[in-house]
Amino acid sequence: MRTLSQASQKHILSLLDAGHSASYIASSTGHGIGTISRLRSKYRSHLSKSLGGRPTKLSSANIRHAQRLISSGKADTAVDVAKALRTVTNQSLSAQTIRNGLKDIGMKAVVKKKRPFLSKKHKKARMDFALTHQHWTLEDWKKVVWSDETKINRLGSDGRKWVWKKPGEGLSDRLVQGTQKFGGGSVMIWGCMLWDGPGYACKIDGRMDGDLYVKILEEDVQASLAYYGKSAEDVIFQQDNDPKHMCKKAKAWFQDNDFNVLLWPAQSPDLNPIEHLWDHVKRKLGAYEIAPKGILELWERVEEEWNKIEAEVCQNLIESMPRRVAAVLKAKGGYTKY
Repeated sequence: MRTLSQASQKHILSLLDAGHSASYIASSTGHGIGTISRLRSKYRSHLSKSLGGRPTKLSSANIRHAQRLISSGKADTAVDVAKALRTVTNQSLSAQTIRNGLKDIGMKAVVKKKRPFLSKKHKKARMDFALTHQHWTLEDWKKVVWSDETKINRLGSDGRKWVWKKPGEGLSDRLVQGTQKFGGGSVMIWGCMLWDGPGYACKIDGRMDGDLYVKILEEDVQASLAYYGKSAEDVIFQQDNDPKHMCKKAKAWFQDNDFNVLLWPAQSPDLNPIEHLWDHVKRKLGAYEIAPKGILELWERVEEEWNKIEAEVCQNLIESMPRRVAAVLKAKGGYTKY
C-alpha cells in the first residue's frame, strides 16, 4: 500500500472538513475510497458520512465564523453573512446556503423586536434603579401608583397580525388586514393603576402639555386615590421621563401636594407593569367583531373595557416587579423579555 505524504493527508482532511464525500475526494485526488475512509475513521470520526448529493460550500469553520459574525452584531441577516464570508472563502455563497448552514446548528431567523434604544447612559440608569430597588418586597411595590399614556387605533393595532393559512389557499378577506390612508383615527389615553385596581382613565383631546398634565394630576390622580380611600402620603407615584411629566409646573404640583415621586430610568417601559394593562385593554377591544364607527364609539368601548378590569389583573402585573428588577440586573441594564 502506497504511503500517503503529510501534504496529501492534510489535503484529504481539508476536503473532509469541507463536507465532500469519499467518492468525490477519491476521484479528485487519485487515492482509493478505502484510504479516504480510513483517514476519516482515524482523524475525523466525528464527521457524519455524506448522504450523497451536491457537497456543501460551507465548512464547519465557515459556520463558526458566521455564528461569530451574528453574535457580535457585525451581521444580522443571511445576506450580510454571505457578503462577509465571500471575502474569507473567495467563492460565491448564496444567502440560502447560509440559511441552511445556520439552521443545521440550531439557529433560526426571528423578527427583531422593537424596543426603545438603550445607550450606555440609559443602561447605567436602569442598573442604578435595579440596584436601589432589588430588595423591595411586594409590600413596597403595592404602594406605587403606576401611570402612562397610550394610543389606541380605531382600526386595530399598528403591529402585524398573524393568521393560519391552508396550503394553496388564495387571498381572501380572512387573510387581509385592511388599511386606510385617511379616516382611521385613534385616541390618546392617560390612565393609572394601583394594587387595589385600575384608577381613573381619561381621553386626551389635542396635544398633551404641562398644563393639561397638571389638570390630569389634579382631577384624575386625586380622584383615583379618593376612590380607594387613599391620600398622597399612602402612595408613591410613578411616571416616565416625558418632558411634560418633568416640567416645572408638574414638579411644583407634586411638591405642593406632598407626593413622593418614584425616580424612574428613561427608556424603560419594560419595567412598568401598566404597559401590559394596555395590552389587556387592546386585546379586549380587538375581540369586537365590528370596528367602531367613529372615535366617540371607540372611546365608549375603551371606557367600558377599562371599567371591567378587576383588581386581580392589576395585582398579577404588579407582582411581577421583583422579577422585572431581577431581569434588569441580569441584563446589566440591557434589554429584558418584558
